Amino acid sequence: MILLRHGQSEFNVVYSVTRQDPGIRDPRLTEEGRRQAADTGQALAGQGIRRILASPYTRALETATIIAGQLGLGVTVDPVVGERAAFACDVGTPRSHLAERWPAIALDHLDEQWWPSLEEHETALLKRCARFRQRALEDAARHELLVVTHWGFIRGLTGQQVKNATWLRYDPATTPLPEPA
Repeated sequence: MILLRHGQSEFNVVYSVTRQDPGIRDPRLTEEGRRQAADTGQALAGQGIRRILASPYTRALETATIIAGQLGLGVTVDPVVGERAAFACDVGTPRSHLAERWPAIALDHLDEQWWPSLEEHETALLKRCARFRQRALEDAARHELLVVTHWGFIRGLTGQQVKNATWLRYDPATTPLPEPA
């Protein structure tokens, strides 16, 4: 499977300079982030992707739908691949509002507030990563999957820290979960 960190968001622009939480809830992609998503979609065109799984955060949904449009695929949403809740950007958008914006994406399986209400402890993130890894191990077609996710989730799953719009191959059968810090 391929793990992809979403394109640059409004939060990322400010945080990368100030290293302070700018208080932007569930930020959208910047113009650069949309360009990154489009470029990534072109780069992934020959990678055998048949399914796209995305986090319900707006920045991930925007990234996923841009790529899905290029690849002629739909998007499935799962909060298990969401970001570790630690900043204002990790306060999500209610399911009903997401459904208005993305009527073609099935969201009825989400709670109205699908994101954690408090900061997610690192051990909770690692447990979520372990659940995802186990589920991926049981998926015979995992090699056809693109997962549009976040910095914290990718780090918790692989130990790697990636920049916006960076993708990497991930095989849950050969890549163990990193040890907790």
